Amino acid sequence: MLHTHSKIWIHLIWATKNRDRVLFKDNGRELFDFLIDKAKENQIAFERLNIQPEHIHGLIDLPTDRALKDFMHIVKGSSSYWLNQNTFQSHFSWQRGYGAYSVSASQLEKVKRYIDNQSEHHKRESFKEEYDRWKKEYGIFDD
Repeated sequence: MLHTHSKIWIHLIWATKNRDRVLFKDNGRELFDFLIDKAKENQIAFERLNIQPEHIHGLIDLPTDRALKDFMHIVKGSSSYWLNQNTFQSHFSWQRGYGAYSVSASQLEKVKRYIDNQSEHHKRESFKEEYDRWKKEYGIFDD
């Protein structure tokens, strides 16, 4: 094979420390732009990105020469620093860790709609309820 072809779709979810509801329209739009730019700097584009008051959903196509843990370290670390410099004056941090779920090509449009419709979705199910359900569905058990 002369070329490498890949589509490694990953649905990312990460939360504010203690799931505090602190990301709102006033700081959310600037954070959105910051995250888009930071991802581009690292040659990864968010296909979808949705910021909720206590968590973020993102969808990326992970290049084969990138490690997910490195990307998330950069995105979470730089955005935490940026938020503390520009919005929270040293009181903001992300919760440790993140969720990363593979997305098959057959489910891609469904996941895009799901990410786009987070505000409506969370009127029916809280983030905690949703995340606990996801962990159960994926067989993830906390220590």
